Amino acid sequence: MSNKAIVPTKTPIITRPNQVVTISRYILEHEKSYPEEGGDLSGLLCDIALTGKMIAREVRKAGLVDILGQTGTINVQGEEVQKLDDYANECFIKNFDHSGRLCVMASEEEEGPIPIPEKFKCGDYVLLFDPLDGSSNIDANVSIGSIFSIYKRISEGNESGTVQDLLRKGSEQVAAGYVLYGSSTMLVYTTGNGQVDGFTLDPSVGEFLLSHAGIKIPDKGKIYSCNEGYRNLFFDGSRRFLDYLQEEDKSTGRPYSARYVGSMVADVHRTLLYGGIFMYPGTSKAPGGKLRLLYEANPMGMLIEQAGGLASTGTESILELEPTELHQRVPLYMGSKKDVELAIEFETGVR
Repeated sequence: MSNKAIVPTKTPIITRPNQVVTISRYILEHEKSYPEEGGDLSGLLCDIALTGKMIAREVRKAGLVDILGQTGTINVQGEEVQKLDDYANECFIKNFDHSGRLCVMASEEEEGPIPIPEKFKCGDYVLLFDPLDGSSNIDANVSIGSIFSIYKRISEGNESGTVQDLLRKGSEQVAAGYVLYGSSTMLVYTTGNGQVDGFTLDPSVGEFLLSHAGIKIPDKGKIYSCNEGYRNLFFDGSRRFLDYLQEEDKSTGRPYSARYVGSMVADVHRTLLYGGIFMYPGTSKAPGGKLRLLYEANPMGMLIEQAGGLASTGTESILELEPTELHQRVPLYMGSKKDVELAIEFETGVR
């Protein structure tokens, strides 16, 4: 069974001024380029859009109902679970476990694989997701998001998939993306071949509409995004790189501006549109990094690289890492290609 990246139509949909292109129409148009998939990938992407709309609805009314705050439980990451976290996680599971398109799922909120119930048919795809990234910001009304990653199964048979279907290199993803719940709700995804597209939810009609076709990240930016509260815990290369970005040098466009939200989806979304670099390096207390490879780094890395950028640990390509566990963490640098290449030079001691 092939696990190669899905290739969208070679001729993207060309929109005229004021032409309305819904996400379902866009997905179905692109389906023509991979008829061997039988529409299953298209169905999964449409289910992602539905899930995003359902979560967006709850986010919008979160301040009006008893859904904000913590549940009093601790998730597998050792973090306090937010009520909206619980809802988003269940929303993903219940929207996908009966579709017949998946053989197994994994969530950042769950310790192990999420099998498909025996009463439902198993399919040929695998879904990994972070149901609500940046949930610590929920009560402060700061932008949050959902992240997803899709693979083809590698296990044989029609039964539920295995953990090996989940422990995959990012380069094997067939689709990845995120939903951003901010001043507007946006869904951004890629199925490979250098195409990244963004859709904005029009709440008046309840549809995601194509708003950002063919997103390309600038080759170099002027913004860095980093939690500098941990600066004293960073290793030497990371600290020197920050020093470099903050120095004044008009010939190289420095100093860079600092922008940090604390929700990965929001910070990477801005980086994708405006360029620059998002970084979450390892520290003396957490040398392996904080962000999760399978639920955050891989899907975001695919998006960034398909848009023309680069994703790295500082020494290795994110998308070529062989995962060893479901909740593996990694140091992370991603964004404009030249900015990430520069960060790698500092991390590896070249500069």
